[in-house]
Amino acid sequence: MAHLNLRNRDLGPVRGVLFDKDGTLSHSEPRLIELADDRIEESARRFQQRGADGTMLLELKDLLKRTFGRSTQGVIPDGTLAVASRHHNLLSTATVFCQMNLSWPQSLLLAEEVFAQVDACRQKRHPGENPAGLLPDAARLLRELADAGIICAVISNDTTAGIQQFLDQHQLNDCISGLWSADHHPAKPDPGAVHGLCSQLNLAVDTCALIGDADTDLLMARQAGIGLTLGYVAGWHREPMLTGHEHLISHWSELTATTDEMSKR
Repeated sequence: MAHLNLRNRDLGPVRGVLFDKDGTLSHSEPRLIELADDRIEESARRFQQRGADGTMLLELKDLLKRTFGRSTQGVIPDGTLAVASRHHNLLSTATVFCQMNLSWPQSLLLAEEVFAQVDACRQKRHPGENPAGLLPDAARLLRELADAGIICAVISNDTTAGIQQFLDQHQLNDCISGLWSADHHPAKPDPGAVHGLCSQLNLAVDTCALIGDADTDLLMARQAGIGLTLGYVAGWHREPMLTGHEHLISHWSELTATTDEMSKR
């Protein structure tokens, strides 16, 4: 069986590794900064059309920035935009609109309109928009794990299409054996997402490791009975504050795979 090694320390045998995507495999922050700013500006434009004055617009923008986790430097790693699904971000946006004295039906409809308009504008601005870039040494690691016989999969709150586009763009389909997205039920962070993906891969949960950049991922993994939880902290401008891990990874070069045959040499 193959073993994971972190900074030359044997972490034990694993049959599969489940990877988060955004902020773990992909350098998502630049794209999320743009997305947050676009949604904030479109929301402000809609409220201005409704007669909001300058003070109200400043309040709206401040609430949305805090809701999305949009800081001066970038995106907060454990904020809504970085961690939650599109649907949950839409509900959070609608909640902000309620705080601006709209009814819930009005707020939900307006949030849907804002998200749709931003998506349409971004598609025109970036036709066939490329997914986020890979974080350094991630491709090497995935191929090394696959070569060692470790089954790799992606578990993410991105859509199935978004994950597949990312894998296609970076030519990782030969390394990734399965995926679980926001389109699957239950989605992250329900522990059932881990069970569902492991069942899809014909893997026992306790023979797998999960690697993520958020405590929601790591807690989900532990509740699901995963064999090993690893936190990854190098995917954002600000290192995420993690507590649910057994080990921390600061760079993908720190993690390697060996087989029992290699260990005997």
